[in-house]
Amino acid sequence: MLSWIFSRLYFLLPAYIANMTPPLAKKVGILKFLDKPVDNNKKINDIPIFGSHKTWRGVFVEIINGIMVIYLQRYLYQFSFFEKASLLNYQRENILLLGFLISIGAIIGDLASAFLKRRLKLKPGARFMPLDQVNYVIGAFIFLSLFSEINLKIFSWLVLLFLTFFLHIIINLAGYYLGLHQAKW
Repeated sequence: MLSWIFSRLYFLLPAYIANMTPPLAKKVGILKFLDKPVDNNKKINDIPIFGSHKTWRGVFVEIINGIMVIYLQRYLYQFSFFEKASLLNYQRENILLLGFLISIGAIIGDLASAFLKRRLKLKPGARFMPLDQVNYVIGAFIFLSLFSEINLKIFSWLVLLFLTFFLHIIINLAGYYLGLHQAKW
């Protein structure tokens, strides 16, 4: 059972890492020239589309890091432990496309959540459980389902949503206490 769970978490690792990187990129101060809002500060009915905290820097680092993680998974696939833990053959897949789809799905899931939060007049960083914790998994699921031949059973996605909810809270708490994240959740 633990190996089954690990293999699913390992599969989604590019989305997890991609989702974590924007606050780190901001904290480190890299790519400042991309620190421009994705929505270009546009509003709908005087409410920001996504908010100024959703930046092109975040989009860029999410895509790059998601792709880097999947290339790392491809490298690790040569070792027996990782081959057994893998849900797919990383040597046969179009890794660039898969990394891009997982990353862009995570981004779209996060942006959709930000859009919804703004419509509900919630400020950036306001608690919005459980969507804040799983929006990027939902986005990755949609993009992988629509644009790739990777076909995980719905039960696997439900388990990932459940586990991600708790893992996200734990990681955010750690990031908060390390001064890397502004919200505890």
